[in-house]
Amino acid sequence: MSALKLRIKYTKLGSLRFIGHLDIMRFFQKAIRRAKLDVSYSKGFSPHQMISFAAPMPLGMTSEGEYFDGEFESVTTTEDMMARLNATMPPEIQVLDIIELPDNAKPSMAIVTASDYYIYKNEECENDTIPQLLQALPAFAEKDKVEIVKKTKSKEELTDIRPLIYEIKEYKDGVYMLLASGSKDNLKPELVVEAMCNEAGVPFNRYDYRIHRLETYMGEKEELQPLSASGTRF
Repeated sequence: MSALKLRIKYTKLGSLRFIGHLDIMRFFQKAIRRAKLDVSYSKGFSPHQMISFAAPMPLGMTSEGEYFDGEFESVTTTEDMMARLNATMPPEIQVLDIIELPDNAKPSMAIVTASDYYIYKNEECENDTIPQLLQALPAFAEKDKVEIVKKTKSKEELTDIRPLIYEIKEYKDGVYMLLASGSKDNLKPELVVEAMCNEAGVPFNRYDYRIHRLETYMGEKEELQPLSASGTRF
């Protein structure tokens, strides 16, 4: 009997924004063991759990739309496995959904195409430029070209990021943005915030803002779906 493929959606909130991706991986490996879930292990000299993560976030961001895939020898129900995992974890990191994937499903990391974000004031900082950004937002959203200097390890180059901004608008007391994400095209939300600061004529300071991922998507720009749409609850 082949292993069952599951996709697990979870949050990463509060102070856990300072926890890196490798620590999150180790955290879930331990949580799966504590929850006594029948996870599959690789073969060989040093077996490891068969889990892989979708689109790891940089430090400093929170999220309610994180995913990882896992292979399991047996399962119970979505509700039971969620409850067992959540019982082992703090409130800042909780499982929101578990779905079973078809046998031919591609790994989550291979199908991510977009993510959306909520940008708002960092309450730990006195400086608040959100009002200026919101004032400049209508003109910014209408721009045909948004050029910014993108830095890599080897060079800096002027890049037009406008094609990778799928949607941007006012949201609650901040800014909503839907951006290209994944292995093919990937735009960091802080680059968009920096471009907005340039448009508004205010200095950019990454720590003035909180960046919260709302969801991670697959599919084409016009037909985006959450990664959880790949399968069904069980």
